[in-house]
Amino acid sequence: MILRIEKIGLSLETGDELLNKLLVNGKAHYPKEFGGFLMGYYSGDNKCLHITDTIIPKEYQASKYSFERSTTGVEKEFTEFYSENPRKVYVGEWHTHPDSSPIPSTTDICAINTIINSKITSIPNPVLLIIGYSKTTVDFGFYVWFENKLYKYE
Repeated sequence: MILRIEKIGLSLETGDELLNKLLVNGKAHYPKEFGGFLMGYYSGDNKCLHITDTIIPKEYQASKYSFERSTTGVEKEFTEFYSENPRKVYVGEWHTHPDSSPIPSTTDICAINTIINSKITSIPNPVLLIIGYSKTTVDFGFYVWFENKLYKYE
């Protein structure tokens, strides 16, 4: 899957296998939201993001309308991930919206701001993937924070 934001000249690429893995993980926690970390790498010119992997949190709090993950317990996974391929990095977050659409909530926007303002993550343009699904539909909403605004990949 290749998505673009023509207005700002960015693109995103990810595979169906990863998207299916995220959907299966998310649906396993129905009716609560679920999510995790997105890992990947940028092209040489930083215009194309390749999302390749996820790290699933060990500790989290979830309800029908919220998901808050912790970094506790995943330090080893991050260390191993970075040592296997230093080019791949943490690029953002994903979570589900069960029985709903993949539109960012106020809570989602606050979470993006927390990532941007974190001295630990130091990524200026975090990506947010929201998987909205019902019994009959699935919709993936990819977003990026760029120059103080949230843009949707199309």
